Amino acid sequence: MENTQKNAGVRRRSNTKVRYMTQVGMLSAVATVLMLFDFPLPFVPDFYKIDISEIPVLLGTFAMGPLAGVMTECIKILLNFVINGTTTGGIGELANFLIGCSFCVPAGLIYKRMHTRKGALTGLVTGTVIMVLIGCLLNAFVLLPTYAAAFGIPLDTLVQMGHALNPAINGVTTFVILAVGPFNLIKGLLVSIILLLIYKKVSPILHGASIRRESGSYKNLCHRRRFLWFHRETGDSSQS
Repeated sequence: MENTQKNAGVRRRSNTKVRYMTQVGMLSAVATVLMLFDFPLPFVPDFYKIDISEIPVLLGTFAMGPLAGVMTECIKILLNFVINGTTTGGIGELANFLIGCSFCVPAGLIYKRMHTRKGALTGLVTGTVIMVLIGCLLNAFVLLPTYAAAFGIPLDTLVQMGHALNPAINGVTTFVILAVGPFNLIKGLLVSIILLLIYKKVSPILHGASIRRESGSYKNLCHRRRFLWFHRETGDSSQS
């Protein structure tokens, strides 16, 4: 009886790991597809394009924890790298990964501690603010210099592209403050609003309903085995 329960527990943990990896893979695939549907904003140069691929990442983060979000973000970036290639030698992809993680990890950690709608909202707001800050720093010191080097153009040329859209942009600092910062802020707000609208509907699919069904099935299995064991023992006793 004890061995049977132990084996059932091992199978249940194995099934949980398989479900975990399957869900991460599915969310990564959806995120990769969503990356293809991007669009520019009027106040930033057109090489900045917004997408909502962070929604599956945050769904995984909220449902399965920050590690699942990081894994989904990583697989999303790798799949996009394989499909579309790179123009920055992988530097841009690494920066995008770090910016995405700066959004999902703080949001996931806060939601894990405050598992309520208020906790989700607090996490998303905090994640958005951190993403804006990290995005500005990475663009100023990594992305913009890398793009300039990759396309063989002076960094000032990129700044002038921003200046053409906003005359207040006259250097890298004003570029990231007046263009990159608002860009990431809009992205964070857009993703957060959509996530808050759909999470409760999608959440049971990711963990709630499946866990309850599995838990119920496991309990029923244990009760059934106890019932059979009891009747076998009492049957043997009556025969003796």
